[in-house]
Amino acid sequence: MKIGILTSGGDAPGMNAAIRAVVRKALYHNCKVYGIKRGFAGILNGEIVPLSSRSVGDILQRGGTILKSARCTEFKTPEGQAKAKEQLEKMGLNGLVIIGGDGSFRGAQILNRMGFLTVGIPGTIDNDIGCTDYSIGFDTAVNTVLDAINKIRDTASSHSRVYVVEVMGKNSGFIAIAAGLAGGAEAVLVPEVPYDLDAVCKQIVKSIKKGKAHSIILVAEGLMGDPVNMEHSSGFIVGKYIQTHTGADTRVTVLGHIQRGGNPTFFDRKLATLMGAKAVDLLLAGETEKMVGFVNNRIEVFSIDEALSTKAKINLEELELSNIMASV
Repeated sequence: MKIGILTSGGDAPGMNAAIRAVVRKALYHNCKVYGIKRGFAGILNGEIVPLSSRSVGDILQRGGTILKSARCTEFKTPEGQAKAKEQLEKMGLNGLVIIGGDGSFRGAQILNRMGFLTVGIPGTIDNDIGCTDYSIGFDTAVNTVLDAINKIRDTASSHSRVYVVEVMGKNSGFIAIAAGLAGGAEAVLVPEVPYDLDAVCKQIVKSIKKGKAHSIILVAEGLMGDPVNMEHSSGFIVGKYIQTHTGADTRVTVLGHIQRGGNPTFFDRKLATLMGAKAVDLLLAGETEKMVGFVNNRIEVFSIDEALSTKAKINLEELELSNIMASV
């Protein structure tokens, strides 16, 4: 069997570990493996190279993706899809492992309709894919945020300031909630839950009166505003409101793409390895249009259609607990 592997969309720590697992598990079963560079664009451009065991040596601990990633609008067109089919048939590929988010999975569905076996692996720091408790990269991203909060708290305490920290997640609050709970934030604001900035201001004033030296407010980038324009981002809008309505010395930190990089944690390396190996098993069994998920501490398999139609839900109990921890 000839298996192709690609990474698409935003990079996430652990993608390289998944690539390594797919390659070595496939080679163990005497398959040939090909890496497709720059996502779906690489299919159209014929950037398809053979991968050996040595090709994926010393990448387990590296962030990013050795196959690189790119967006590709041409692949969405009938002409682009016809070109993709031609390129894959030229290489004789029968199965494809696609690592990425919901856009990547839609691409997998298109390739499946062309007659190729496809298996998706959820790789996104946003953790917003349905049918899995965790996606590759989420744990590392949260730990990156926690490290930043620890450092910001040192200076916030030294200067008795309020720090608003904006974190990634597109339109989901998974990173903000997890980091807020584990990092001791005074408030966590996410797109999924109606927010009350006046209530946040009251909490800050209350904390100041109790003698608290600082406050950390976590804001998910998709809360409001424009994440691309820093001056109009969610974090800066919230920070300006707090400064105006409390009079507290307020600073804003937008963590941005630092959350995507870095060495993957133990959990992301293990998750990626388990998912990559399972993806190969599915292809060898003739399964297609499947997604490998991680539910209740077990690897599970779902249809890509189910994963795309199932909305990943934040844990409201964790958000409430975070608020309780900060309120007393």
